[in-house]
Amino acid sequence: MYNPPLVPDSFDVPLVLETDRLHLRPLQMKDAAADYEAVMESEHLLRTVFSPGGTWPLGLTLEQNMIELGWHETEFQLRTSFAYTVVNPGDTEVLGCMYIYPTRNPGYDAEVTMWVRQSQVEGGLDAHLFETVERWISEAWPLQNPAYPGRLISHEAWEALGATSP
Repeated sequence: MYNPPLVPDSFDVPLVLETDRLHLRPLQMKDAAADYEAVMESEHLLRTVFSPGGTWPLGLTLEQNMIELGWHETEFQLRTSFAYTVVNPGDTEVLGCMYIYPTRNPGYDAEVTMWVRQSQVEGGLDAHLFETVERWISEAWPLQNPAYPGRLISHEAWEALGATSP
């Protein structure tokens, strides 16, 4: 069973977001190998990005990653959630990902999460990505009250609300 579209049919979903440090574009199956390499470099970091004490991507295989990326691509086409790969300006390296998911929490209309690879955190790319995405969501998306778990609301507070992605 599919979730309903996250945005109205009349909304033109942005396909690209560019700054001098990064580009976002829809995550696709063709990104599987480069995405997997970024995920594996950042395995320890990623276990805390989505929830404290999380286990993903522990044990993830390239084949499983390909399946996940195929699902993300399908959800994007169905407009039920949106996964973007974060790449360098030349699109030669995956730097992370950004996701816009529906939420069951009636106080919010979406859940926005993102990560950058471990090697990019110290250089400030994570902060740059967050500031860029927060502004983009506010200016270009029809979302009224998106949540940013782990950023503008702690994971603990988010989980206490009972807000989980469908």
